Amino acid sequence: MTWILFDWAGTLAFAVSGAMVGLSRRMDIFGVTVLALLTAVGGGMVRDVLAGVTPPVALTEPTDLLLSVATAVIVSCVYAAVSIDRKQRHTMTMLYELSDTIGLASFTVTGTLRGLTLGTGDPYVFPMMLGVITAVGGGMLRDLMAQRVPVVLRMDVYAVASLAGAWLMCWSWPRWGAYVSSWLCFLFVLLLRGCAIHYGWQLYHPRPSSRIFRRRKPPKS
Repeated sequence: MTWILFDWAGTLAFAVSGAMVGLSRRMDIFGVTVLALLTAVGGGMVRDVLAGVTPPVALTEPTDLLLSVATAVIVSCVYAAVSIDRKQRHTMTMLYELSDTIGLASFTVTGTLRGLTLGTGDPYVFPMMLGVITAVGGGMLRDLMAQRVPVVLRMDVYAVASLAGAWLMCWSWPRWGAYVSSWLCFLFVLLLRGCAIHYGWQLYHPRPSSRIFRRRKPPKS
């Protein structure tokens, strides 16, 4: 039941963010739906293949596919019915960031939970990798199809938030069980990613020293 709750929440949230990216790129209804589907189920399909679950759950249980399509259509209809001004653009940006953050947190839980349930290999590495791949995989496919740099490569505290939440879930799993560790992971990723957006947190960006490019002054005559 815990897995289904977070799976549906992540699917709905990522379908909204994928549809909004498609609309911002002025795609037609088919393109918007494709981006919503890729964002919502792409990461989970990659996770299932890596975990040896074939065919992926999204193909054998089409609930997530149907939910993604319905979400894309609804978002498109609402977008077409509303006139967008500068203030509403800001609201749309906030809605996109909120839905993307909820999807990131939810799918970190489902991916990590899948790895912990299978109990394969290292109790940290395997579940954490599945959690991060589930959380960021669909967004990477969405951004590549939309011809933009993937969010995971340009938003500093994004995959890092998922990775930290997955580690916390792996640590708390044997201590407090699936229910508590799932909610702890979800809330932690939400908090960390939300603070990063609000406060503009950045990771270290390596930059060449400005002295390397400083021109030497010509000697005085």
